[in-house]
Amino acid sequence: MTASRQSHQQAPPPLLVVLSTVAALVLAAPAAYLLIRNFTADADPFGLLMTDGVQGPLRRTIVLATLVSVSAGVVGTGLAWLTTRTDLPFRRLFSVLLVLPLVYPTFIGAAALVRTLNPGGLLNDALGFIGVDRSFTLSGLFGSWLVLTLLTYPYVFLPVAARFSRLPGSIEQSARLLGNSSWRVFARIIVPQAFGAIAAGMLLVFLYAISDFGAVAILRYDTLTRAIENNQLANRPVALALSLVLLILAGLVVLAERWAQRRRPTQTTQRIHGTAAALTLGRGKAPALFVVGAVTLMALIAPLLALIEWSVRGLLTRNRTGRRMVVDGGDIFEVTWHTLAVSAVAAITAVLIVLPIAVLAGRYRSSVGTLGHAVAISTFALPGILIALAGTFFIRQTDWTFSTFNSSFTILIFAYTVRFAALAMGTTLVSVSAVPDRLRDVSESLGASPLRRFTRIDIPLMTPGLLAAGGLVLLSTMKELPISLLLAPIEFETLATRIFSTFNEAFVTEAGLMALTLVALSFVATWTLIVRPLSKQR
Repeated sequence: MTASRQSHQQAPPPLLVVLSTVAALVLAAPAAYLLIRNFTADADPFGLLMTDGVQGPLRRTIVLATLVSVSAGVVGTGLAWLTTRTDLPFRRLFSVLLVLPLVYPTFIGAAALVRTLNPGGLLNDALGFIGVDRSFTLSGLFGSWLVLTLLTYPYVFLPVAARFSRLPGSIEQSARLLGNSSWRVFARIIVPQAFGAIAAGMLLVFLYAISDFGAVAILRYDTLTRAIENNQLANRPVALALSLVLLILAGLVVLAERWAQRRRPTQTTQRIHGTAAALTLGRGKAPALFVVGAVTLMALIAPLLALIEWSVRGLLTRNRTGRRMVVDGGDIFEVTWHTLAVSAVAAITAVLIVLPIAVLAGRYRSSVGTLGHAVAISTFALPGILIALAGTFFIRQTDWTFSTFNSSFTILIFAYTVRFAALAMGTTLVSVSAVPDRLRDVSESLGASPLRRFTRIDIPLMTPGLLAAGGLVLLSTMKELPISLLLAPIEFETLATRIFSTFNEAFVTEAGLMALTLVALSFVATWTLIVRPLSKQR
């Protein structure tokens, strides 16, 4: 038996098992607390499930999530094919631009598209300038579907493009030599090769759609998340029943995702160099370029132009009239600092809490580590509104919890950590597994203690991966709205909460300036963590 296999079969240190168990219990606490509260409250949760106040939001949530996941699947798959398997002009540029809608939080994207498409917006003004009288209102189901589709298709585009880019061009060439049309090759050959990636991306979009709060709040569409926020103070039993429904729905999505992963066939992903464009579009080049350009315009450029337009127009109006803004440069700097500081703390905390689980699961193959890993990954299915709801109910449980945790950063950081631990878990586990066993074996033979081996060998080798894991949590925390809205201490505002409140109060200039700041921060993080690694792989 090799030294590597011996190291895997060593019993894990008891302290590591304890730390992993505590971390798993911490991550599972909000979901467990909501379940307990549902069945210990005075009201009957199952009776409330039959009321229209619960069934209506549930029905609307399922309809919206289904529509968004299907449309995002179609758009993401089509764009991935055009940018990786055809001779589309500027396809390398589009392969980068089509990822960037990820920088927009949904509530900012919704507000910007409302400003673009609704009466008085940029599109209506442009149509009026050329003599087209078009009144368009973005709201309700259609508005929520359009906004979420435009902002979530990258979750399908990214994995499908990665899969398509690794398929050898000989697959399509052989099929066309046998007389198959390009469309038949795409539908019968290419799509089945990427079915697992498409299904996983669509399930992720479905999960994102059922947990979204920002877009549906801006567009006034009553899904489960908006109903929970509306009832969490006024009607607590209904809020609890809604949380139970959303928790079950999210759990079903995770089970479906696990089923899809198990059903995914083993596929080779070796790149065949020298097969740049598998299909010549010919006469279809112009329509394809129009479609890709239209998606880029609607999902990326239009929201950015709307943010710039309402900021500049508002500043010019205020300079002309002398009216002061409700926020100034100092306020923007303050909320930006709040956002970066709390996001950095949440990122560090999330990495620290998943690290023992990753070491136990990746190095020792322990059943405790495997269970902890499953718990950490499943927290991604727990919408932020539910974690925030669990936090608010816990704070109001007793006088002691209220005096201790109300307006406390502890409960805020805890909520962020639970919400985004899954993002840190995947990268951290890869980093732990990438440390060569032979280095630890050699250091052990030289008499180094486990702690010394961990600090002198493991940590330096894992640092790039741990930084990437923390960066993903940092990016997500900056854009998180419901947790920040419900749990942030009084007078502690982040960019997300301040943008949301100022837009709802119709201070669009101030909201635009702060939204541009948040988008700029998100762009830097997205470029560093997603776009650059993706471009290096191609």
